[in-house]
Amino acid sequence: MNSARTKHGAEASGLMGWWMNGLMVSNSTDPLMSEISKGNNVKIRILSMSVTAIILTCCTYSSSAQTVTPDLKAVPDGKGWKGAIAAAKLVEKDGAAAIEFNKPGQNVVWLDGFEFSAGTIEFDAKGKSAPPQSSFVGVAFRAVDAKTHDAVYFRPFNFRAADPENKSHAVQYVSEPQWPWQRLRQEKPGQFEKPIEPAPDGDAWFHAKVVVEKRQVKVFVNGATEPSLVVNELSDRPGGSVGLWCNGYGVIANLKIMPKK
Repeated sequence: MNSARTKHGAEASGLMGWWMNGLMVSNSTDPLMSEISKGNNVKIRILSMSVTAIILTCCTYSSSAQTVTPDLKAVPDGKGWKGAIAAAKLVEKDGAAAIEFNKPGQNVVWLDGFEFSAGTIEFDAKGKSAPPQSSFVGVAFRAVDAKTHDAVYFRPFNFRAADPENKSHAVQYVSEPQWPWQRLRQEKPGQFEKPIEPAPDGDAWFHAKVVVEKRQVKVFVNGATEPSLVVNELSDRPGGSVGLWCNGYGVIANLKIMPKK
């Protein structure tokens, strides 16, 4: 972003210099030339203001472009998306497009041609608290295809589980295919899945923020200042796409991606 602004500034400086050189009239005691000079100075000021306005417009556009809001309405048609398109159903959340999954097995849809290496992913999600093992919902990143991706997902049926062991499995990081949840739980117990405090309602919408930076993943829930989960990435992929991840029932809305340049 800084380099973009510098570039725009340099271009603007050059452009303004071009106008100045092309229109400036040298000082003269000739009354006619003096009037011409005054007129051209006015033109220069107007043109300078126009150039400044163009620069500000470009910078504003570049700044807003840092947040990517994928079109969830296009998921069921597969326009700009790949993966388990048939499992995705278009619904609404407060008038906004949302994608509902309700199919057993791992269902992943990802943005076609999108590249994400670091930054923040935010979204709203909703699962269900019962029955157990019926609702897993989250996002995929560093996605290559349905079998090769990293993911952060939630188990809403464990949010307020009475058993502390189950409650500790509320949010999970995986790196498929090398590190699925089964291997992580067996070889690295308690490191890549954690409880969420305060625990959300397993049947209500919740907000999640996933920060991927310096090969580390942090997960924040419902605006918490402290992360529920902090892990070091297990994938050696430098980038990949971003998508929706679900197993069983889950709904995702308001997906936003803020890549870090």
